[in-house]
Amino acid sequence: MHSGQLSAGCEWSAFRGTAAVIAVTLIIGITPVGVLSAREPGGEGDPFEVPRATGEITIDGIIDEAAWDDALKLELNYEVRPGENIKPQVETRVFITYDTTHILVAFRAFDPEPDKIRARYRDRDNMHGDDSVGITIDTFNDQRRAYEFLVNPLGVQTDGIYSEGNKEFGRGFDRAWDAIWTSEGRITEDGYEVEIAVPFNQIRFQATSGPQIWGLDCTRSWPRENRYQIGLFPRDRGANSYLAQEEKMVGFENVSRGKNIEFVPSLVGFALEERPDFPDSLEVEEDKKLSLGATALWGITPNLTFSAAINPDFSQIEADAVQLALNQRFALFFQEKRPFFLESADYFKTGLDLLYTRVITDPMVALKLTGKMGKHTVGVFSARDEITNLVVPGLDGSDSGSFETPNTSTVGRYRYDLRSNSTLGLIFTDREGSDGYFNRVASFDAQLRPTESDTFSIDAAWSSTQYSPEMQAEFDLIPGEISDHALEIGYLHTKREWFVFGEFVDYGEDFRADLGFIPRVGYRSGNVGGGYTWWGEEENWYNRLEVGGFTSRSQDQGGDFLDQQTQVWLSGEGPIQSNFRFSVGDRSEVYEGVRFDNLLVPSFFLRVRPTASFAIRVSGVVGDWVDYTHVQPADRVRFSGELDFNIGRHLAWEISHLYSSLEVEGGRLYEANVPQSTLVWQFNNRTFVRAILQYTDIQRNQELYEDEVDELSRDFFLQLLFSYKVNPRTVFFAGYSEGGAENQDISMISTSRSVFLKIGYAWLW
Repeated sequence: MHSGQLSAGCEWSAFRGTAAVIAVTLIIGITPVGVLSAREPGGEGDPFEVPRATGEITIDGIIDEAAWDDALKLELNYEVRPGENIKPQVETRVFITYDTTHILVAFRAFDPEPDKIRARYRDRDNMHGDDSVGITIDTFNDQRRAYEFLVNPLGVQTDGIYSEGNKEFGRGFDRAWDAIWTSEGRITEDGYEVEIAVPFNQIRFQATSGPQIWGLDCTRSWPRENRYQIGLFPRDRGANSYLAQEEKMVGFENVSRGKNIEFVPSLVGFALEERPDFPDSLEVEEDKKLSLGATALWGITPNLTFSAAINPDFSQIEADAVQLALNQRFALFFQEKRPFFLESADYFKTGLDLLYTRVITDPMVALKLTGKMGKHTVGVFSARDEITNLVVPGLDGSDSGSFETPNTSTVGRYRYDLRSNSTLGLIFTDREGSDGYFNRVASFDAQLRPTESDTFSIDAAWSSTQYSPEMQAEFDLIPGEISDHALEIGYLHTKREWFVFGEFVDYGEDFRADLGFIPRVGYRSGNVGGGYTWWGEEENWYNRLEVGGFTSRSQDQGGDFLDQQTQVWLSGEGPIQSNFRFSVGDRSEVYEGVRFDNLLVPSFFLRVRPTASFAIRVSGVVGDWVDYTHVQPADRVRFSGELDFNIGRHLAWEISHLYSSLEVEGGRLYEANVPQSTLVWQFNNRTFVRAILQYTDIQRNQELYEDEVDELSRDFFLQLLFSYKVNPRTVFFAGYSEGGAENQDISMISTSRSVFLKIGYAWLW
């Protein structure tokens, strides 16, 4: 155990809570649960009956087995975007059956011009712009969560979790989730064919030996002048739930998930040379490491899963996108990419960002239990972290630091399904350090949908925090325990042509969520807004046009003014797969006691794909701003652009550039340029080589700064990677990376250089 281990009392407190939640979960999980009704009130028709396969099926992209003749046969008869539930221009047939261990799906996608089919070899979850077909299944038939499996004409896979409702009242697919499943596809003389086999041990469903009733949608994406979305049923564009509109299917009786055990050992090694104290010192330090780790997953029942990791491999091969921290008041957010934390991550999401797993940096042991039993959804995980990363939020900005002291992080989650698609929930987070530090948060949340047009949300949390003496000294904090509250209340009303929304937020100044991402506290705010949508007809140049606006106002806990903003926008979708948004806002704010009025902030966004091989995206903000470093008015320019080239079936090249500058009285305070290039050669669905080059060039006018800063700051990052994936967890990676930096005194010099290797293998029983 690490020398800075927890005291017995703290450790017992943390793991006692974990054990209690696991015990309750197990009790609920082994309770027999009946199958949900086939239709919610107001539904029509009987569920589709899915027959068991009458013979063996080989997943090879050729729909020639006799068993497909006896499968459930469906046709996709509705173009849902851009057309509104009209007859599609192309025909798509779907076949669904199952055997003892898999759900089996096949698509026969007809195309009058097969030579225009867009299909490229890509890494999984990365088939942007291609033709595709897929299936979305709500395995608990609860209209809250569903699995999606998509395949392009060459068999490339994309999978994800669809969740109804989030902080912005939105919904969408989380592509970070990965399952181990099989798919093959091939282009034919009249279109393409795809076959899919998803093992039952990769999905969760009710623990019953009888027939299952699942929500169902089958989809096809047909990208040409527009990206035509084709589905199984007509869509109500004003409804607040997609899953509530799904068709139903019944079957999957007495299926087997085997022992439902997954064991993934991994070997990770690297050799590193770096100059950690550049530019103060050019001394080189070396480090080499070879480590073994393992992750295990056990499906206790079809709806209850336990996973554990010892010395887990939390390495990542995707480089984070460059984010500029210039003139930045609050901490930057980075997406989670590590598989252990992504498993059932949607179970832990609430309207408040109370769980941000990137703060768990170097765990040695991690445990997780998740499950859904009837109307009850539960989740708990605990991780022992050797480093304590901390963000201390404030009213005008946030501070961050890293401490070489261990902590134990524990999270428990419970959610109850209310009526057809509303929820009530509780979440508890606990972070216990070895030096007197702790942070505990308890929260209640509700998502209520009394009608198909109305959504109410409420999130209320309470926290208790005590910082260690080292943290108090680092951030100049007052000793002792602090506690406070957080509250968010929202409402959304949607119709086909219009929507309105409102939100109230209240964060106490001593509220802390150290396992979450809450960079600002000590304020109250409210905002209201709405918009109107025109849906294009065949004779219109646009597919969708929307105008909208909102107004918001914030104050501190004492009632003093903080900021207010009014914004209007125009957005839409049009030909050549275009999306655009133009907005202008008028903003006033107070920062460190100084008020800045009538800041005019226009912005724009445009994305088009004029050909199958080329796409472009540009966005920008030009207008009034604040120099937060010197608390004075400023003019800001921020522009980003991206070019996406797909050359043949194997080569992809993405070029992007970010530009930012700030003008103040006296001249230009700074100017930053951040170009990036990513080049990928995909040999087949399993193997690729990739080169990433990131470069940052920041120039500051020293005469305009009160404190000493580098007039010139440049750095680069290069990564070369070879990747071979049998599936998301059976992988081989080998790579090289190098970083460099320079300033006005030191020419470009290598600051880090490393080679790395990873081997992982998934055993399934």
